[in-house]
Amino acid sequence: SAAMAQSSEGSIYGQGKASAAVVVTNLETGATRQVKADANGNFSLAKMQPGRYTVASGGVTREITVSIGSGTKVVLDSEATLQQVEVKGSRVRSGIDVASVESSTVFSSEQIQNLPVARNVNAVAMLAPGVVKGDGGLGDGGLPSFGGASVAENGYYINGFDVTNIRNFLSYANLPFDAISEQQMKTGGYGAEYGRSLGGVVSLVTKRGTNTWKGGATLSWEPESLYSKGKNVRDLEPTRPNNYTLFQESDKESHMNASVYAGGPIIPNKLFVFGLIETKNDQINNFGLNQSIREKSDRPNGMIKLDFLPTDDHRLEFTYIDNKKKIGYRDYTNTTPYSVTNDGVAAVSEETSGGDVSIFKYTGYLTDNLTVSALAGRVNDMAAKTTGARTLGEECPVVLANDFSEIGCWVGPWPGNGARDPAAPDDKDTRNAFRFDVDYKLGNHSIRGGLDNQKFKSSEAGGSSYTGGYYYLYRVSTDGTVNGIPGAVTPGSEYVRRRQYQSTSGSYEVDNSAFYIEDSWRITKNVLLYGGLRWESFDNKNGDGVSFVKADNLLAPRFGASWDVNGNSSLKVFGNYGRYFIPVASNTNIRMTRGEIFQHRYYSYTGRDPVTQAPLGMVEYGNPQTNGDGTLPLPATVADTKLSPMSQDELILGFQKAIAKGWTAGAKVTHRKINNGMDDWCDGPALERWALANGYPNFDYHTAASCVLINPGKDVSIKMDVENDGVLQDVVIPASATGLAKYTRTYDALELSIEKAFDGKWGLQGSYTLSRSRGSAEGYVNSTIDQEDAGVSQDFDFGSFTDGNYGYLANDRRHAIKVFGTWAINDTFRMGVGFNATSGRPKSCIGFVPTTTVDYAGGLDGANGAGAYNSASTYYCLNDAGQTVLTQRGEQGRTPWTSTVDLQFAYTPKIGKDKLTFQVDVFNVFNQQEVTETDEIRDFSRATSLIAPGQLSMNYGQPTSFQSPRSVKLTARYEF
Repeated sequence: SAAMAQSSEGSIYGQGKASAAVVVTNLETGATRQVKADANGNFSLAKMQPGRYTVASGGVTREITVSIGSGTKVVLDSEATLQQVEVKGSRVRSGIDVASVESSTVFSSEQIQNLPVARNVNAVAMLAPGVVKGDGGLGDGGLPSFGGASVAENGYYINGFDVTNIRNFLSYANLPFDAISEQQMKTGGYGAEYGRSLGGVVSLVTKRGTNTWKGGATLSWEPESLYSKGKNVRDLEPTRPNNYTLFQESDKESHMNASVYAGGPIIPNKLFVFGLIETKNDQINNFGLNQSIREKSDRPNGMIKLDFLPTDDHRLEFTYIDNKKKIGYRDYTNTTPYSVTNDGVAAVSEETSGGDVSIFKYTGYLTDNLTVSALAGRVNDMAAKTTGARTLGEECPVVLANDFSEIGCWVGPWPGNGARDPAAPDDKDTRNAFRFDVDYKLGNHSIRGGLDNQKFKSSEAGGSSYTGGYYYLYRVSTDGTVNGIPGAVTPGSEYVRRRQYQSTSGSYEVDNSAFYIEDSWRITKNVLLYGGLRWESFDNKNGDGVSFVKADNLLAPRFGASWDVNGNSSLKVFGNYGRYFIPVASNTNIRMTRGEIFQHRYYSYTGRDPVTQAPLGMVEYGNPQTNGDGTLPLPATVADTKLSPMSQDELILGFQKAIAKGWTAGAKVTHRKINNGMDDWCDGPALERWALANGYPNFDYHTAASCVLINPGKDVSIKMDVENDGVLQDVVIPASATGLAKYTRTYDALELSIEKAFDGKWGLQGSYTLSRSRGSAEGYVNSTIDQEDAGVSQDFDFGSFTDGNYGYLANDRRHAIKVFGTWAINDTFRMGVGFNATSGRPKSCIGFVPTTTVDYAGGLDGANGAGAYNSASTYYCLNDAGQTVLTQRGEQGRTPWTSTVDLQFAYTPKIGKDKLTFQVDVFNVFNQQEVTETDEIRDFSRATSLIAPGQLSMNYGQPTSFQSPRSVKLTARYEF
């Protein structure tokens, strides 16, 4: 039977003599397992820790390496087969895993060290085929996009424990880089054990202690003097003649990281420990028009790992990770524009974030055929908390002049630091999770099953997004009209718009649970069939603990097949189909169910406060534009009562072939399609129009939630007070009444790959991916406007926002070429190389909806329509003549190709049995700085787009992001 591998473990399978005993010994811990081959000589062992093993039977012994999430085949005959590559004598590993139907790539810590790659898991993930870099404005920048999915649809695991932060899926619990033993990227076709992601899975296994004391120290330094200069981009608006939209040429940064680690036996063969302490000194200096910012991060982190083997049949593990983060800021007010001297007096602040991870695991090899495991853990993660000078001036409201320059005494940059609810606790995310898995071998079947429960809680302080509680924006009225009221001010003079955004505090819970069962059935010696079923359940609750989205037993089937064509793992043909669900982010709980006031009011004024620059002597004109009145919405009104959580179907067909000793090549095609896209819809007036047309003249849309979570393009089942009598009734709003386009996303790809396994001299991997990603939505985030609100973006707020929204998506990189490898020049000199070339991303034209759209004006009160949005959100934009026209997503050309060459040179002298490494990594050797993103907003502002001809943004099409400049990392490493 096949032995399917799990997220933090591997498996061993193969053939020996019929009914013979097979003894497997872990060369690092001394643990031994013995199983009996079946009547055909087949044997398998599940849940094997990654590491080195000997497999012996009938007088034949093989030394193998087990990798995370992979199966290692062992043939106990007198000769190694073609796909087994000899490394250091008798040690072999399988290049083709014929017992798996999934697509994955694995790197050991040694392989990572031998490649010119940055010290973070996202950079390593980019090496996998089919993975491209997402837009830098999301998360911490540089997050990976797997198979056309957005960067907010991946899963991250440490030692089999899910550490993804599902507030918005854009972060995860960090692990000190030198504590990584292996990293696996699952890019598709993963089994029923996995769920809650539509992109890919990044799985890490930590280092652990063995029977031999091993350790070392690493010092890496990226000096400021070896960073090449970035690029500046001039602001082309005539009212800002000496400004820049990007000012990076003078920015400076340096990074230093030191770690000390050791592991070994506390009790030989029984109790092992590994520990690591990492210190760092990251310094970044950014310069701007009025301010320069110097930041420093130097808080140490660490990890400890304990393994206890009371017997060979039982294993207990404990992992603890400290990943708290502290950043010190020194803000300088420039004496001259764009000063690069850090002049003036520094305003000192500090930002703290992060937390810790605790993981407990038990594995029991109860019989030759039965293995069980139980895992429990917790992740604590505090959102960034600022103290010091940046919190001063909270009495000062946010004020911008009519050219959007920042004025007054508030603490910038826009939108300020907010006015936080002083009674609320720290914003924090906590995950408590438990899973139990069973593996059972029954004849030619390897059956697995288990349960997987998670409870995720996010606390969020309420208050205002704006320092001082309000945001004032001075505007010019060319004809004297303010908020639809003629003659409010003298033509050509200023008025003011006041924005109020306030919210309530709360703690919001997400309960995710799943059961799964799967069977890997060896129907013949060469053919493996896989079948699995996962039952997903999601439950999202408001601040009072009442469910507003609850879906039970969502069925996610998985099927696959693997054909070992020649019977010796030299040619594998495989295919799989699967359905995958992703949970509703806890950010959705916060955004959809807390009480919010979002209101615009418009005023004339007689003067300005000399300190705050806030308007004085205000007289209001017109009706307030209100999207929320602060009351807590009823859970039954904020989401479609028949909401289908977002899911995706995936189909993969491919093959792998051993083409020579040590060489393998492969090809696969992938098709992915979103079934039930999910986002929020905020067109209350559309409810009013539907009610009037269907015999409910008394309905007041203000009694409904300001936004509703729905499946765009489908009928909406919701509770509404249609008679305006305080009684909620179930109604169905047909898709045609919403005006929304259907939520779609499809991804198609052809992937070609080749690998020359490292044989002690050299190794190489390469891939080419031809792909296409199209649809009406990118996914859980919006890269075009860098919106990180997972599942509640602006994309489907109004029907007119979806006009023209079908096209090539932000993560559509048509061509991606990757080549990387290592060359051992001799015993002491080594060279590594990496090459990555990617075609550009599509560009769009973004602007404001015209007055002719049915949802422009809003309800009968003339408020809350699509025209009230003052941020560009749609594919309506001004043409060269200043006329608003409808464009199509992604039709404005593409950014240029980008390519990067990275090099590594290492000197590795031995000191007795110890090893010393001096290493230089040069990233972006040729200092390529092509444009990676551009300004896609064509209209200057909401107000100026209404005046014919409309005012164009002179910065449309200007670069907003470039490739990272050349940098150099110097590393010294000592290992014993």
